[in-house]
Amino acid sequence: MSLLPRKFIYRLYERKLAAEIKNQLIPEHIAIILDGNRRGSQKLGVEYEEGYHLGAKKLEEVLDWCWELGVKIITCWVFSTDNFSRPDSQVKSIMQLAKEYLQKFREDKRVHKNKIQLKVLGRINLLPSEVQEEIKKTEKATEKYDNFRFNLCMAYGGRAEIVDALKEIIIKAKNNEIDLSDVDEELIASHLYTVGIPDPDLIIRSSGEERLSGFLLWQAAYSEYYFADVFWPLFRKIDLWRAIRTYQGRKRRYGK
Repeated sequence: MSLLPRKFIYRLYERKLAAEIKNQLIPEHIAIILDGNRRGSQKLGVEYEEGYHLGAKKLEEVLDWCWELGVKIITCWVFSTDNFSRPDSQVKSIMQLAKEYLQKFREDKRVHKNKIQLKVLGRINLLPSEVQEEIKKTEKATEKYDNFRFNLCMAYGGRAEIVDALKEIIIKAKNNEIDLSDVDEELIASHLYTVGIPDPDLIIRSSGEERLSGFLLWQAAYSEYYFADVFWPLFRKIDLWRAIRTYQGRKRRYGK
């Protein structure tokens, strides 16, 4: 099959999916595990550094697709607490890319035009000081925006998040700021990194792996999951559309 018919068929299918999902309920909050950058690099025949840059570019595209649909909140996991165990050269490459991405986001006119607030979630103190500085600048520049919200999970782990929340609660209990009898689900949720953010309606993971790996463990209790069998740099608009169509076809009972 020549490239032209293949592209034509792809466009037709993309339009068909778009028509199916746009007239139905769009998830308010989509969370994404950006998995498969290194394997995607191998498949594309490029060095992993270039693969990470392709992954960052893909993230920009996916954000545009989500906002195009009216998705209000997007949470993306780009670097876990476990990722610090990777070779130093890889970690340094990712941190340098994070610096560049945060600065680019802060200076993007579309961000300010569309009033997109950025928040970084995780153990930020573990990140290099220069990355922490870029986070502060970008969060400050967008803190008053409330049209869309983009949460970037860095140095993040779901278990670590719960541990940090419990530590805060224990300290407050020791200082007599709260009574242990007051500890309930609502109190714990109010001490998570995601305080004030609705739980995700849909969680997408690329690369074909079918597990959460610690992503939003508390918040994902009633989320719908979709596992896309494609590495992150190769993630397509039809993969997102399929995920949303699958979400729309499920009946959410919330345990009732």
